[in-house]
Amino acid sequence: MDQSVAIQETLEREENCIIAVQCDVLFDNVTESRLLGLVESTKEHAIFIYTHRRMAITADDVSLEDIIPISLDFAVVEVSSPEELAVVGADTRVRVSHQEEALELRLPFGSHSRLFLSEVNRAWSDVCKSPSQVPKFEWINKYHKATRGQGVVKQALAPLGATLSKLNQHRKTEKSSDKKGSLEREKGSNRVCSSPESPGICSREDRDDLVRSSSHTPSNKAQILAMPQFNLRDNLIRCELLKNEDLYTYLEHFSFFLGTYNVNGQTPKESLHPWLSCTLEPPDMYCVGFQELDLSKEAFFFNDTPKELEWTKAVSKALHPDAKYALVKLVRLVGIMLIFFVKKEHAEFISDVEAETVGTGIMGRMGNKGAVAVRFRFHNSDICVVNSHLAAHIEEYERRNQDYKDICSRLQFRQLDPTQPPLTITKHDVVLWIGDLNYRISDLDVDNVKELISKKDFEKLHNYDQLKRQIDEEAVFVGFVEGEIDFQPTYKYDTGSDKWDTSEKCRVPAWCDRILWRGKNIKQQHYQSHMALRTSDHKPVSSLLVVGIKRVNGEAYKKTFEEIVRNIDKMENECIPSVTLSKREFHFKDVKFMQHQAETLSLFNDGQVPCQFEFIQKPNEPTYCKPWLTANPPKGFIAQGGSVDIELEVFVNRSTAPELNSGKQQIEDILVLHLERGKDYFIPVTGNYLPSCYGTSIHSLCQFREPIQDMTLHEPVEMSGDENAANTEKPLDIPKELWMMVDHLFRNAIKQEDIFQQPGLRSEFAEIRDCLDTGMPDSLPGSNHSVAEALLLFLDALPEPVVPYSFYQQCLESCSSASQCEKVISMLPQCHQNVFNYLAAFLRELLKNSATNRLDVNILATIFASLLLRSPTKQDLAEKRKTQEFFQHFLTQGSS
Repeated sequence: MDQSVAIQETLEREENCIIAVQCDVLFDNVTESRLLGLVESTKEHAIFIYTHRRMAITADDVSLEDIIPISLDFAVVEVSSPEELAVVGADTRVRVSHQEEALELRLPFGSHSRLFLSEVNRAWSDVCKSPSQVPKFEWINKYHKATRGQGVVKQALAPLGATLSKLNQHRKTEKSSDKKGSLEREKGSNRVCSSPESPGICSREDRDDLVRSSSHTPSNKAQILAMPQFNLRDNLIRCELLKNEDLYTYLEHFSFFLGTYNVNGQTPKESLHPWLSCTLEPPDMYCVGFQELDLSKEAFFFNDTPKELEWTKAVSKALHPDAKYALVKLVRLVGIMLIFFVKKEHAEFISDVEAETVGTGIMGRMGNKGAVAVRFRFHNSDICVVNSHLAAHIEEYERRNQDYKDICSRLQFRQLDPTQPPLTITKHDVVLWIGDLNYRISDLDVDNVKELISKKDFEKLHNYDQLKRQIDEEAVFVGFVEGEIDFQPTYKYDTGSDKWDTSEKCRVPAWCDRILWRGKNIKQQHYQSHMALRTSDHKPVSSLLVVGIKRVNGEAYKKTFEEIVRNIDKMENECIPSVTLSKREFHFKDVKFMQHQAETLSLFNDGQVPCQFEFIQKPNEPTYCKPWLTANPPKGFIAQGGSVDIELEVFVNRSTAPELNSGKQQIEDILVLHLERGKDYFIPVTGNYLPSCYGTSIHSLCQFREPIQDMTLHEPVEMSGDENAANTEKPLDIPKELWMMVDHLFRNAIKQEDIFQQPGLRSEFAEIRDCLDTGMPDSLPGSNHSVAEALLLFLDALPEPVVPYSFYQQCLESCSSASQCEKVISMLPQCHQNVFNYLAAFLRELLKNSATNRLDVNILATIFASLLLRSPTKQDLAEKRKTQEFFQHFLTQGSS
């Protein structure tokens, strides 16, 4: 939905809102959602800042807070970190500044944000072109009375610096009203209240009443269970409300239209009406997912595609004509996109909207495969919608299983209370999962499959479906339900027709495109494919679900709330809380690089009162535990007689491995478990770490002629990189572990399709790591893709990159000259120089076979430059491109 419509309704006839964007304002580590509108009046421009409801549809949904004139002193600068720039689908952080004042904003990833910034930049450029014509901004005066706060904008002609200063002071005053700062609004968590002071946004006092006032009646947003965490009493009220939810809620049924379509990089060529308007009655919600939205390299490497807007428009035009819909959220990761619409009359009951993405491509980062998701609260039910594109190829069902598990573990949504652990997919009342899951039909040849399809014997054919088999074995989607499939497979067709694949590969038809759900009170009305659409080599699929949503009865809630408060008043006394621990100490044996180990600590509340626990920092330490250790959850609440399980997890990654490899750090820590109003418990955590070539320096590895674990067990060697190490033999030219991986790939994978672009299996990486560290077996196990990913992880984990940090700036300065680039490499330490030249020679051999492995210079430069030339400080986008340009010189055919 275009939210500029809501802003336009607040403006006078002479002014025009060119474009609007929803963003987050970052202030003292607190995130507050705002709606920005670029407003024009007689060639003068200003940014209008509004507080807003989650769905800004009309002028009633927004409230003007501030106005920033765009003058000569105005500037917008991107401040995204290199880590953010490297993440496909990351939001853009910008700083709006004037003189010495600045305000930091986070704009959601997508072409709309970029368009907004370009329009703002164009307006500022127009001012710069005519500096003699000083803007007067007199037209802003009439909006003075509309601004919120304590005179945030006293006069429209005041400098931006003063405006921002007052805005910041206003927020500081507001923040100081809460000693713990726990009431700060988080992104996507604004709630509708009937506050006369601030229509559409819960004031701090309103939210306090949600917990503390026994006479409070909830708003129609029913946000009683999303309250921030204040203290023990408030958590107890929250817990009791949750336990007694049935006393004050009732079910009302709403229809959810779910659609998934792999569009194979095509643009919309036909109406989507047969797919999206196939129901007699208009659905209450639309959740529409796309995969392979754009297959171009530009989309993959630069995270941008015009097809996002093209397909979004096509969807908007094809929604059911008998209702009006509002766009709640759009989220995209490269070619995976999810669009969420609701009927306009339901928009006010949507809240706590969050979107997240997870890439499961090579090294677990690339976004060519993965998932996007949106979670939200509708009335009193929490709902999560996931759109995923899992690994391809018929034989890769284990990789698909791994992708599913990665998505479930890594896709997490932050909560309103930032001190609370994030919400996972399964922590929702309803989970809706759509997408190209890529599970195939196996153990049948193509002719037998087509014969069963011609007979419409889908039940028999379904027995050979990989997803059905994996679900039956409880390998994936445990607790999910899929409706009966009574339509023919949706993949693969000749584009533009209903004919099965006639290409040389002649792929076996399969139900790649699926829709599943998890939760109570859900009934499926239809599950079907749509053969009429022929744009892609897939057919779109849809399902209509009727979901029972929990709504709040205001009177019943008030009665329940008052009863809970009365009981707590009777119960509270001076009793000291206490817990019983299942174990007092933990030992993790044989910890390995990038291998999770976890043990469970159970806490039983054996006291007379509920208790709140938290792992707290030890003196002079920044966090409650060492970086290789985590406790999940790190804090929580236990009712009287209740218990909680805490997972203590050890995981050594590239940042913690070097010091463990060198012996500077050990697997040793002490956790301090603190009970509020109670005592502290001290829990020792110990273990032994098995040194690995991963996270060990190139220099040290060149000193080791034996596997690293043999050297450290039988012939201890200094691993710090000291030139005077105990080993007096001539060092190796390159690390033998690097040679083993490259040699394996050179002999077996030089023509491998999608090498360095398709991930391997986690289990195979573990076998490869153990082989490199122990020397057993003699040859590397695993697939070519797993060995390729293991090589990338090896380079990524080096404490000092192949091009040492001290040479980084020289590389940037010489990137435009091939001879200068070669000169810089010739100055590297010998072992680093050998590794660089060895890898470059190997990659040139790969490029000679680009016709079969589908690699090119740009792909390899993008992947390897970020690993070989790492910045010692933050790297901006310009530096990133220079490192790629530098490395490209060594990939061309004429390089030595």
